[in-house]
Parts: sequence; structure tokens; C-alpha cells
Amino acid sequence: MPPTVDTAHAQLVVVSNRLPIAYQIAADGEKVASLSPGGLVAALGPALAGTGATWVGWDGTVDGSEEPLDVEGFRIEPVSLTAELIKGHYEGFSNGTLWPLFHNVGVPARFSAPWWGSYERANEAFAERVAKVSPEGAVVFVQDYHLMLVPALLRNRRPDLTIGYFHHIPFPDPDTMAALDQRAMVLQGLLGADIVGFQRQRDVEAFHKNTASMGVQVPGDHKVQVAAYPISIDTAGVSQAAQALKVQARASDLRKEWGNPSRVFLGVDRLDYTKGIPERLQAFEELLASGAASARDTVFVQAGSPSRETVEQYQALSAEIDEIVTRVNAKYPSGQERGAIVYLRENLPREEMLALFVAADVMVVTSLADGMNLVAKEFVACRSDDSGVLVLSTEAGAAETMSEALLVNPFNKTEIVQALEASLLLGSEDVARRMAALRQEVSTNDVARWARAILADLETARAN
Repeated sequence: MPPTVDTAHAQLVVVSNRLPIAYQIAADGEKVASLSPGGLVAALGPALAGTGATWVGWDGTVDGSEEPLDVEGFRIEPVSLTAELIKGHYEGFSNGTLWPLFHNVGVPARFSAPWWGSYERANEAFAERVAKVSPEGAVVFVQDYHLMLVPALLRNRRPDLTIGYFHHIPFPDPDTMAALDQRAMVLQGLLGADIVGFQRQRDVEAFHKNTASMGVQVPGDHKVQVAAYPISIDTAGVSQAAQALKVQARASDLRKEWGNPSRVFLGVDRLDYTKGIPERLQAFEELLASGAASARDTVFVQAGSPSRETVEQYQALSAEIDEIVTRVNAKYPSGQERGAIVYLRENLPREEMLALFVAADVMVVTSLADGMNLVAKEFVACRSDDSGVLVLSTEAGAAETMSEALLVNPFNKTEIVQALEASLLLGSEDVARRMAALRQEVSTNDVARWARAILADLETARAN
């Protein structure tokens, strides 16, 4: 059942930093926009399609056009940003200040007055665009940390709107947040919404502690509901795609390419310092050193999509991973063409990613901080035969509901090593029991249920 909004009275307007579109050049030379697949599209697509609803965001270009587009049933309203705003808002304050501060895993946040100025101006540009294109009484759903000022800015411009905000990443405690001089303005911006949603209850509690410690009050006379809405995946769609003959055949070929090992460990991540990639590879190294596994019949496949390659911290991470892979493969030869660690440093097509999930025996997620981690859920969705083991960080939001995984403290390497070893020793009945429970969880609590829950609460807020 798709999420519903009373479109007779209000349209739905989704607001995100990036629009869910990609441009291609057609045979006649015309630039054509198409819908980019992603979690938000899967979640909200049914609510938008055929309703005349709208998606507002930046199209990824400098000084882009603000001409609206109709793309696969979506009304697309682009926000034009200058090169200066893009650099200061997106690369600067959003990902140089907020991302490291909110994840708080040892990489220092950088602070710059010009960055904050760009963040303010970009948020104002988004709010202005939304205010201009939103119908009377619309439900507006704002996404993530790039746009935390938009709810209050929008309420000042359009008090007739019902405003929701969803925060996809962790929210810090007051001690961590204290490093941000503009924290009161950020909190005030979020309290402009009727509903503020987070991934986890701990993030809800952190938000309340921040507002209490700062004495920040709700602007105006509206009520604010703050709650956890754990996001998920299109479980049925992922499961069906993974069972396609082409994907299954590719999974079989991959295991042959790796020398038909008895066990395949898998990590799939964007190359980011929050994901705990060096920690899991070092744990695998210790597993080999202990003799609990051999490089001849055990392989660790790490897929890492490049990210923010011009940023110093990301360059350092990439160099660290390269060093670990080189060292482990030299120290523990497999006797085969592959190394003990197979490192796939590239953006893989969707079918190839699904084939990796099917081919693997153990999925290893060791995020140091993660709002949710949908990779863990996608792996589970691909295990139609109830095979496979999930090793999952307690610092990932997914751990709150996926208790049948082997849960580990990602900061404790010994725990990760023990979990890797335990995954090799689990009996087939225990593996099947755990995976069946995990599959039940991601099937019941899929992305459609997430969308229905938060959109229904927004509709209730609008009606009141």
C-alpha cells in the first residue's frame, strides 16, 4: 500500500539538497532528464506519482536553470546555486563542518564564517523556491542536514504550510554540539517544522537535550512532534532483483573468480571515514594471523565507491586502506590469482552490487557512526534462502532492530575479530534462524512503511 496524502486539499512537496535526476544527451543532442534510483525515490515515489506533486532541489550544476521539469510523473523545481554557494554550503559547512561534527568519530570539524554565510544563503534560496511553488496548504517534507534552516525560514514565509523535516544522519549530544557557534540558529531552524523525524530514539533524545540546554523555544504558536522514523529499503524490489538469473549467474562467476573459497567476507561502503573500513580489514588481518582462517580458502571482498576525493581526510583514508590491503596480501598469500583481500575501488553497477551480496557468506558492517546503514538491510533482502551472516556495528541505526545480527562495538577490534570467527563457526540451523528473523524484520519494516508513517503524521498535523 503506497503512502497517501490528501491531495484534494494539499499537495506533497519534497525538498532535498540534490534532485533525484540525472541528465543524458539524446541522439538529437538534446539534454534529457531522467529519474535517478535511490532510497528517497523508492520511498516517496508512490506518493508523488500522478498527483501533480513536486520535488525541489539543486540539480548539481553551477548557475543552473530554474525552469520546472516533468520527469516520470514528478514535478521538478530546480534551485539555482552559484559556484560560491555550492562550495561554501555543500563542500564547506555541510560536509566540512556538520558531517564530521555530527558523526564525531575523530575527524575534526572545520569552522569558517564564510561557510556559515553560504549555508544561510543557500537555505534561504531553497526556502524561497519552496515558498514560491508550494500550493496553498501543501505538505512540505524537507530532507537532511544540508537544509536545517529551511523549516523556520519557510514558516516565516508561508505559515499555511505543514512542514516536516527528516534527519538522515546521527544527531550529536549537547557537549559535541557546543563546538558549533550557530547551534541555537540550527535548532531554531528545525523547530520551525511541525514534525522533526530522526532515525533512532537516541537521536530524538539528543535533540531534546540540545534544545533544553540552549533554552531554544518553538517559534510561533505551532506544535512540534519529534519522533524516530527508522528508514528502510524497498525490500521486495531488492529481493526480486537479486533473484534474477543474470544476478545469480554473476554471483556464481564471482566465487569462481575468487577460487571458490569456503568463506567470503564482504564490505560495501562509500569510502568515508565514518564507515570503519580500516578497522574491519585490520580485524580480518588478525583473524588470518590467529590461524582461525586461511587466505587460501577465505577472502575478504571490500567494495568502496570513491567519495570527496579532493578532501584531505578522504585522501588519507584511501591511502590507509591501500596500505592495509597491500600489507595483508603480501603477508598472507592465497596461492591464487586473487589476494586475501580483493579491493574493488570503483562505483559498481547495481546488478554487480547485488551479485556481491548473493555471492558473500558474511556481510561485515563496522560503521563508527551511521544514521541507519541500508547496506545491511540490502544484504538481508538478497538472502532468499536464509543463508548468510550479518556482522553489524552497534553504532549503526540498523542495529536497533536487527538484533539477530552478530553485533559488535566497532571501536573494539577484538570484538570484530571474535565476530568474524564466530560467523565461521555458526551451525547451519543457527544461521538460517538468524537470517529468517532478519528477513522478517526488513520485510515488515520496509521503506513504504517508513513513508506511510511519517506522511500520515504530517497529514494529521495538517488537519489539526
